[in-house]
Amino acid sequence: MSDNRQYLCIDLKSFYASVECVERGLDPLTTDLVVADPERTEKTITLAVSPSLKAKGVRNRCRVFEIPKSIDYIMAPPRMQHYIKHSAEIYGIILKYIAKEDIHVYSIDESFMDVTNYLPLYGCTTRELGERIRRDILESTGIPATCGMGPNLFLAKVALDITAKHSPDFFGELDEESFKAMLWDHKPITDFWRIGHGTARRLKELGIETMGQLALYPYPEKLFKQFGIDAEILIDHAWGIEPVTIADIKAYRNQTHSITNAQVLACGYTYSEARMIVKEMTDQVCLEMVAKSQQAASVTVNMRYEKDEDGNIYTSGGTARLPYPSNSREIILPRILDVFDNVTDRSCRIRGLVVNCNNVTDSERGQMSLFANEEQLAEERNRQETILGVKERFGKNALLRGTDLLPKATQRERNRQIGGHKSGE
Repeated sequence: MSDNRQYLCIDLKSFYASVECVERGLDPLTTDLVVADPERTEKTITLAVSPSLKAKGVRNRCRVFEIPKSIDYIMAPPRMQHYIKHSAEIYGIILKYIAKEDIHVYSIDESFMDVTNYLPLYGCTTRELGERIRRDILESTGIPATCGMGPNLFLAKVALDITAKHSPDFFGELDEESFKAMLWDHKPITDFWRIGHGTARRLKELGIETMGQLALYPYPEKLFKQFGIDAEILIDHAWGIEPVTIADIKAYRNQTHSITNAQVLACGYTYSEARMIVKEMTDQVCLEMVAKSQQAASVTVNMRYEKDEDGNIYTSGGTARLPYPSNSREIILPRILDVFDNVTDRSCRIRGLVVNCNNVTDSERGQMSLFANEEQLAEERNRQETILGVKERFGKNALLRGTDLLPKATQRERNRQIGGHKSGE
């Protein structure tokens, strides 16, 4: 349990936008700036909106056309590699105060810290240590940060998300009692960590719209019927309880995992165009498994279609087992295409694709099938390793398939991106 422990959760305010402001010698808190690709249409989603634009009512991750025309703002193209460098620099600042064993990097701009054992060392309170780290980040990089504090990970995160971001000193603090007193009636419930719109909708169907109503709900069996094991997490969080510690997170090891390649398409793709993209994506997951000496036992393909006339969004998907665990493109691609061909609605245009390789394990742990052509598989593996070597030395676009050069292909452009956005410097 996390009794008597103290956690900090530090978030870099509008991180990408703040980096762009600092690079231009501008104050991130007063400059109107959005990070978005000007080469895309006005429907493109902004990666970040500066705090001053948020204060003017511009939503974070809005579409460019939603920004009022009356606002004069700077549009900065995304530079993902640059942001990663800045994030690593800030992580280095945190390491001056806290050992890596007590830090959980939650995202590129957010980190949790278990500071319990550091308070006697520094002779300060949790808040004072949080302020010291936050001030060091600001003075060293120019990036402003907010800080949440609590006796467990959940309360530290909620203190950050709900109280700190609306506090003049950018610091929020909660314990179980203040959480109940201040936030049991808070709306919308989606402001709380781990409660998305889908969960909120299902809770509302049960008459639950606040954390207080969730905590005091008299029919827990209905919650477990609706949410399964996740109901226990929801109820704990409604009471401000979170037993998982950073030490638990560090010690956790997945028994199985998957490798995923997903992308949102710039426009609606026909069945044949999307099938070409699926081939590109399969190439990438196979090469990734070869690079990591891993293999998969099954594959999954999912599609998201364009909205229909009523604004509804439909999806389809399916899974196929491989004859034996493999990272071979020759084994995996036919199964993925079989799934795609069988589950795709060919009358609809496709806007999103996901290719999953499931139950991934180390290649050394696998057992070869008696029916496998070992010589042929070894030849293919050598070819894949050669491709990886060329790409590593000369760049991802050094070797391409002919289909990668077709107008609707996406792999060349994605090879120049990080997380689906321009890598920049």
